[in-house]
Amino acid sequence: MRAAAAARATIALRIVGARESKKLNKKYRVKNQATNVLSFPYGGGSGDVVLCHPVISRESRQQGKSLRAHYAHLVVHGVLHLRGYDHVTRRQAARMERREIGILRRLGYADPYRG
Repeated sequence: MRAAAAARATIALRIVGARESKKLNKKYRVKNQATNVLSFPYGGGSGDVVLCHPVISRESRQQGKSLRAHYAHLVVHGVLHLRGYDHVTRRQAARMERREIGILRRLGYADPYRG
């Protein structure tokens, strides 16, 4: 996803099932559940973005979004994490969300935070 990545970043996108997502989330975030996206930075904007299809599919239905739009949002979100963005504080979250919205707009997608 060139719009969110650093100029020379190497990014691996993986789509996994709920079991693998849960295992990775438990090991690296100490959360015993599958999650929609995990990012594993290597530095310089490079890293792995792991997307969990069952979670993303369920969320897209629950949120009334197309699967494609939700995947686009989560890929951008994951790549921004590789670039050092975070959402631990309100200020960080607002900054990251603004960046996501701008990138997604350039890619032809609506604001993912508007219902």
